[in-house]
Amino acid sequence: MCGIAGWVDFGRDLTPDRPTLQAMTDALAKRGVDDQGLWLRGNVGLGHTRTAVIDVAGGAQPLTVEEDGTTVAVIVYNGEVYNFKQLRSELRARGHEFRTRSDTEVVLRAYLEWGSDCAKRLEGIFAFAIWDVRRQELVLVRDRLGVKPLYYTRLQEGILFGSEPKALLANPLVRPAVALDGLRELFATAKTPGRSVFRDMRAVLPGHSLTVGRDGVVDRTYWALEARPHTDDLDATVGHVRELLEDIVLRELEADVPLCTALSGGLDSSAITAIAAKWRWKLDGERVRTFVTTFDKYAQDFQPDDVRFSPDEPFADEMARHIGSDHVRIMLNTDDLMDARTRLEVLLAQDMPTTLGDMDTSNYLTSREIKKHSTVALAGEVADEIFGGYNWMFDDGLLNAGIFPWSANELRQPGSQTGQGRGLFDPGLMRKLDMNEYYADHFTSALAEVPHQDGEDATESRMRSVGYVTLTRWLPMLLERDDRLSMAHGLELRVPYADHRLVEYMYNTPWSLKTFDGREKSILRAAVRDLVPTSVLERKKSPWPVTQDAAYTRMLHGELTALLNDPTSPALPLLDADAVRRTIEDLSDRSHEWISRMHVEMALQFNTWMRQYDVELEI
Repeated sequence: MCGIAGWVDFGRDLTPDRPTLQAMTDALAKRGVDDQGLWLRGNVGLGHTRTAVIDVAGGAQPLTVEEDGTTVAVIVYNGEVYNFKQLRSELRARGHEFRTRSDTEVVLRAYLEWGSDCAKRLEGIFAFAIWDVRRQELVLVRDRLGVKPLYYTRLQEGILFGSEPKALLANPLVRPAVALDGLRELFATAKTPGRSVFRDMRAVLPGHSLTVGRDGVVDRTYWALEARPHTDDLDATVGHVRELLEDIVLRELEADVPLCTALSGGLDSSAITAIAAKWRWKLDGERVRTFVTTFDKYAQDFQPDDVRFSPDEPFADEMARHIGSDHVRIMLNTDDLMDARTRLEVLLAQDMPTTLGDMDTSNYLTSREIKKHSTVALAGEVADEIFGGYNWMFDDGLLNAGIFPWSANELRQPGSQTGQGRGLFDPGLMRKLDMNEYYADHFTSALAEVPHQDGEDATESRMRSVGYVTLTRWLPMLLERDDRLSMAHGLELRVPYADHRLVEYMYNTPWSLKTFDGREKSILRAAVRDLVPTSVLERKKSPWPVTQDAAYTRMLHGELTALLNDPTSPALPLLDADAVRRTIEDLSDRSHEWISRMHVEMALQFNTWMRQYDVELEI
């Protein structure tokens, strides 16, 4: 995994701006902990930071291709293409010669053979930029589901791009300006494709390529979900899903560095781990290494909340024993979560505050611990989205709410009547943002995109729509978090369930088959029934854990008091002072609920963000 950055300006020579290009690249240093490189020629500059995974010795970037001693193309690349060996064989048969074993060179040679359409042949997670010297064009490409991030800012005669906003903000041409739409994106749990929190930034859309030339920018779609007939019966569907999972996991075990799995003890991660364990033992005679995250005394003192029904640790431990993995428990405590430097690093990793509170901090700390042992980790993300695993997918009231069902569910949670993370902000600001109208308008536009099959009944049509908006509006928030918090340590997080073949197949699998036994994720459960213990197979979904230590809440309230009493706090004019005071005074059991606590965490993060980034609010 890596970080990429670049600058193209057809109206100026960038040679004197090498220090700025270096600063953009340096901003991504944590994404690439093993190496760094620049390529600067005239009006084009490319930067790269590398965490080596494939061809550790030979895969340095930026990587060039020469013909007759002249450079014809150069690439900076972030990601993994899992079918690169097959593509390399095909390209060799077409006359291409290779000097490395890396997938990066395969991608560059694929571009030289097929142009930007090469993206259709790439299977994996990736974001890359190619400067075509012959055509004097820059090509930016992002993977189908947007697992790997890629941001850009249009210039009058060119473009800036980078893996994260911080790379663009390192260039003085980009200001940290945030308008109302940016704030809406910041608070929203339904993301607008392509939009950034920062006013002058966009994101390359998943499944798209941008070609930047002297005449402007051309945006092309190379992949999108399509509605197709599903002709397999139940047994064939379950069997095909199992075949796909076996193949996907096998390919994603490819690495020249230590690899592991993140094991929560839920069905999704347990299925991936079981298949990985089987392949590792069969191919290498090695046990897979697994990691579970928990909090001090969490399993012993666990209390169910509105969405979490059981602690992860006991189930992960049982699964680890079941497959004989080399199992590691990551034990966190309140001091870990409240460490000032850690919380700042979490914010800096994401370039903005989020509504997820200590889930982000524990996720960040988990990646830090895993990186001490492994450079690659397989995770169970995306299974709920494609197999139908969320509780709001089974609630008619939420499905008919006229907004995104998870947003409607959010408003049901105790302490979240104003929306997750928004409870301490000024009511006037909230009226100006009008998140309810934003959600309704955004939901309507999202529904208009959904590809349907002719003849769908009302239930199938509705659930196909839910599946589509979940993949395109909810999932991006999770993928962005996973990438940024893992890559802050140079840890590559792979997501087997995001394989586009599986996503396409399940998108077109009827809801009646997905829930054939009346439960969530019926197909997945049936496909891996022989691989996991019954307790894991039947476990009710529990999201990423949050601490239940009341001391954590008290410490947050102490920080909130300091914010309120500091007249220089940049967020203070945007907060509801009365609501802040009531929160500080209230240490009842209600104040310990995780949703209510997120209001405090968001206010604190927002204040730090405005100060650290010198945010220019245009509201």
